[in-house]
Amino acid sequence: MNSELKILFHGDNAANFRHGIEGLLHRPHHIVSVSQALDLPGEKAHFVTADVVVGIALNSAMPKPLQMRLLQAPAAGTDGIKRDCMPAGSQLANCFGHENAIAEYVMAALLNRHVPLHDADQALRQGEWRYFAGRPGALRTELGSQTMGLLGFGHIAKTLALRAKAFGMRVVVANRSPVNSDDVDQSFGLKDLHAMMGACDVVVVTLPLTETTRGLVDAQAIAAMRSDAVIVNVGRGPVIDEFALFHALQNQTLGGAIVDTWYQYPTVETTACAPSQFDFASLKNVLMSPHMSGWTEGTVQRRKQTIADNINRLSEGKALLNVL
Repeated sequence: MNSELKILFHGDNAANFRHGIEGLLHRPHHIVSVSQALDLPGEKAHFVTADVVVGIALNSAMPKPLQMRLLQAPAAGTDGIKRDCMPAGSQLANCFGHENAIAEYVMAALLNRHVPLHDADQALRQGEWRYFAGRPGALRTELGSQTMGLLGFGHIAKTLALRAKAFGMRVVVANRSPVNSDDVDQSFGLKDLHAMMGACDVVVVTLPLTETTRGLVDAQAIAAMRSDAVIVNVGRGPVIDEFALFHALQNQTLGGAIVDTWYQYPTVETTACAPSQFDFASLKNVLMSPHMSGWTEGTVQRRKQTIADNINRLSEGKALLNVL
């Protein structure tokens, strides 16, 4: 086929993957970058006439991309894209490449609970030998003695299971279909989710947001966890019921939480906002981060390659990767 394509990078997120894309393409194409709001001169026209749109949003309030053949999300999640707004015959694809970064984030956050290096450093600078070997009350726990539960077994969970086993952890999984992996000690079906959560020291939510996963981790599921257990969310915020999580942490019926994916996000109009309607920031048993777990130089480069691969395939008439 080898036809020139009009490729449009839509918004700030997509702009991260624009630089150097030409060097990964097999032939020249017409490449345009536009703002998220599409409110600058000529941007709506570019959006309507693009063959490929790289972006994370499409809804009925936006212009209809009439000539779009591929909507390439530069991320794994596509919950901001309304498929009924896509023209007939177009395809939606996503990117992964974030699993190594997210696995490192999870392990670092968990290790911090067992190896308090910052606290030890600050104390010793004041002459206090708080964790001195042999000192009464100075014993620490070990991550390797714990059980990690993974909710879902996609790219992130598979990589995380490998990392957890390297630390000597026991790994269990709750998944829609049976899991057979050398890195998994026990597999549960979703109907046995509560049993899995009750068997773990740490539960990591890695699921995307869909109609079937929204609120899957509800008050009953959280109540099934041990009172000293920790829940980690690197999937999507609303997979865990917002009030149930806050209530359990506030009442200390749950040991702690590490939350990277949230319920409220900045918008084009509001660049700063609280991540929830509830005051998670007032809680001492939660570690909060701004949806950063997968955002590394390596992730961007791997996703950029996937974007380029799909543009090349579309141009050459080949089957696309990661079609949803």
